[in-house]
Amino acid sequence: MNESRRQIQVSDELAHAAGMFIARESNHESLITVTRADIAPDFKNATIFLSVLPISQEERALDFLKRQRPEFRDYMKKHLKLKTLPFIDFALDYGEKNRQNVDDALHR
Repeated sequence: MNESRRQIQVSDELAHAAGMFIARESNHESLITVTRADIAPDFKNATIFLSVLPISQEERALDFLKRQRPEFRDYMKKHLKLKTLPFIDFALDYGEKNRQNVDDALHR
């Protein structure tokens, strides 16, 4: 499915805002990296994809961010110029995880 230029632009803005928010709000027990964001064509729902190191902290980091959704929504209101704020979900980026596994296997 082809994304519109506006979808790509909003996805990039969401990913950047999420990265800034996470850097400010996390307890730094783990390294949480925003890998990308996807937004629905109607701009009502978005998913922020993450990688977390160490891997043992993935579930804790994901639970933390899901609890922080209302605060992230407030952050978006202040830092993004969007007509409608999408509902945000956070998810682990398994594509990135698989890419890292392939890289590790190639470098052995």
